[in-house]
Amino acid sequence: MIPERAFNAALLVGLVAIPLWAHWAGEAFTITLATRAAILALAAVGLNIALGYGGLVSLGHAAFFGIGGYAMGILAHHAQTYSAVATWPFLIEGTKSMPIIWAAAIAASALAAFLIGLLSLRSSGVYFIMITLAFGQMFFFFTLSWARYGGEDGLPIYLRNGFPGLDTLDPIQFYALCLGLLLAALWITGRLIRAPFGLALNAARQRPERVAATGIEPFRLRLVAFTLSGAITGLAGALFADLNRFVSPAMFSWQTSGEFIVFVILGGVGRLYGPVAGAVLYVALEHWLGGLWDYWHILLGGLLLMVVLFARGGIVGLLCGAARPHG
Repeated sequence: MIPERAFNAALLVGLVAIPLWAHWAGEAFTITLATRAAILALAAVGLNIALGYGGLVSLGHAAFFGIGGYAMGILAHHAQTYSAVATWPFLIEGTKSMPIIWAAAIAASALAAFLIGLLSLRSSGVYFIMITLAFGQMFFFFTLSWARYGGEDGLPIYLRNGFPGLDTLDPIQFYALCLGLLLAALWITGRLIRAPFGLALNAARQRPERVAATGIEPFRLRLVAFTLSGAITGLAGALFADLNRFVSPAMFSWQTSGEFIVFVILGGVGRLYGPVAGAVLYVALEHWLGGLWDYWHILLGGLLLMVVLFARGGIVGLLCGAARPHG
């Protein structure tokens, strides 16, 4: 078995080395693929806080991904059209500054996750899954009819937003930004799961009655975890919209939520770097197999079935040992 720290280090080295090689070789498309993998990994890292450590199977995380994307799209749209966002009682002008857009995406997604969590976390099991799915679909159909921002046609952004001191139109520099945010999210998650809050959250996932008996409310633990999970996924949505320079209702679709769950399962539920490994594998398979066969999802489904049946710890568990950390 490979030590998990060694696997994580090798994964990080690959995330740095492959784009650098592609930059040296002039392979801009490879850098774009790596950027997409890093952004999707960031979204899956957010979901893993709720799913892996909180035991919350959410089929509505695309709602936060889409909210982050539309926060970016709306602000950038008003900046490029020199108009303002009329939001009573405020008048919010558009911006092309990435830090401001990220802050808006995180705040909007965290607020949405908090409000959705207040309702959905009062249920459990399949009812929780269906409530989160319903919220995601509500946002999906709302944006379909939101003609002011493109409706079902989506909203194009002409130029990528800016970051102080960097040329974000340069693929390798934009990738460095995305990778930096992914590493920051991993660091925050790692500190979180080792802190008293993370230990209590893991205990609430396994034995909520015992946690409640100690005076700690499992509902509050899960609500904080769900809110933080939504905030990180919303940040990924803003980056994804900036990568494509386009936002559309498809970001809210339940298929997007399903893909995030696939990333976590493939890599390893409850593993710190599991979502990263799962997202990288998914993007690689999508690129290689998608170029060979239009129905490559059949092969992906077979792989996912094998993981569920024979490698419950995902790629990380298969290579590094089946024991799940933190419970």
